[in-house]
Order: sequence, then C-alpha cells, then structure tokens
Amino acid sequence: MAALLEGEGCSHQIAVDSAGTSAHHIGEPADRRSRRCAAGRGVELPSISRQFVVSDFEQFDWVLAMDGDNQQALHALAPNAEARQKIHLLRSFDPDAPRHAEVPDPYYGGPGGFDEVFDLCQAACRGLLDQLRLQHPHIHR
Repeated sequence: MAALLEGEGCSHQIAVDSAGTSAHHIGEPADRRSRRCAAGRGVELPSISRQFVVSDFEQFDWVLAMDGDNQQALHALAPNAEARQKIHLLRSFDPDAPRHAEVPDPYYGGPGGFDEVFDLCQAACRGLLDQLRLQHPHIHR
C-alpha cells in the first residue's frame, strides 16, 4: 500500500502501518521471500514486525485483516463498536474478489505463493485507494 501511495503521489496524505495479531516475529523484518518478491517488482518492504495494540484503533481509520482468524482476533481486541467498524478484510476492497475472500498464507508454500499474495494484496490496495478517493476527493489522482 505504501508503494502504491508513493507511486500515486499521495503518500503524504495517508498513513500506512503494518502489525500482526500475534507476538510471533516481533522485531524481525518481513520474510526474505516476501522481500525478494517485492524487490522484483520494485517495491521495498522496510517494516519491522510489531504486534497490533488497542491504541491502534484510535490512530487508524481503517484496520485491515488478511484473513478471518486475524479479523476475529482484531474484533476481540476492539474496545467498542466504533473500533469494530474499522475492521475489514483486505480483499473486500478488490472488486474481483469473492465475498469474504482471504489472503492466503504463503509461508509454507513455494515461491509462487508469494507472487500470488503480492498480486492479491496489490489489487485490494488499489480498490482501497479508490474507496478512499471516493470518500475523500482531495486525495491526489
């Protein structure tokens, strides 16, 4: 998403962060296969893993989950109904994705799984940016 916003010239208008719902891999960079896949497409993944915290609901207008398990974990963390309404499956923003579509975990698959996940996330992020532009016409085109 950050690379998409940078390419669209609106990275200064939208804050993006990444966090997991578990404590696994805290302080580590993205999986080397993810970084390699992204780099092959001209995208850097500089983030360091952190765990999602309740105060993130105050900081962000949208909280995106990759799959139903993460979505449920986020709902369990949400302090109120307003926070729960911020939670969405990432692929729900891809107009070509089936209803309730999830981003598969490529961790145990082959290298092609990382390419598939990149493509799925890219399509969903483009859809999310379109949605944001509908709601906020001042976001650069």
